[in-house]
Amino acid sequence: MTDTKPTVVEAMAAVMEDVRAVAKNDRNQQQQYAFRGIDAVVNAVGPIFRKHQVVPMPVLESVNYRDVQTSNGKPSRECTVTVRYRFFGPAGDSIDAVTPGESMDFGDKGAPKAMSVAYRIALLQALCLPTSDTDPDAETYERAIGSGQPPPQRETKQPPADTVAAARVVLANRAKAAKIPIETVAAEYLSRTQTDITKETDPKPVRAFIAAWDKGQIEFPEPAASS
Repeated sequence: MTDTKPTVVEAMAAVMEDVRAVAKNDRNQQQQYAFRGIDAVVNAVGPIFRKHQVVPMPVLESVNYRDVQTSNGKPSRECTVTVRYRFFGPAGDSIDAVTPGESMDFGDKGAPKAMSVAYRIALLQALCLPTSDTDPDAETYERAIGSGQPPPQRETKQPPADTVAAARVVLANRAKAAKIPIETVAAEYLSRTQTDITKETDPKPVRAFIAAWDKGQIEFPEPAASS
């Protein structure tokens, strides 16, 4: 009798059990706020990935560049990426997380910076690592007003849509891996939160729902065996 290797969902749940938090020990010197850099996140998660035989592979889905100016008139280049991170488990199955990344650089490091941001977001959200506020980049730039660019508008304080979208992707992949119809999962989410998952604007309850599911606090009927 051969031992059954854990599925990727089981392996990711084990990683979540071992990695509980990453402290904000880095500091932005321009705007004086603390943040969690990519090195801190990878240093915390990397050894646990190796322990549970989880292998992440990046797949670049899109990249866009735009020439901009800072508020001081210095030319710079903005880079935005969308990356699909595919996490493989010990059994060879996988689960995806799609995240955005954005950076601004005066040289040729825009793409690596944006990729680092996307990977950090993927790890923080897929593993439900605690965060108390928006996780910003280490460097902050202000664009110059002009050149056809409208002045920045103040927006109501609300979690970014891409953050919510990423949480939904994790939930959908979790349902797919467990062979639970997404409609069933959505109905359970509605029952527990009184919110339609497709209209959810806050990623926190979505991540809490996933964490409760992984801990066995949410149960679904076993999928019917195919004849």
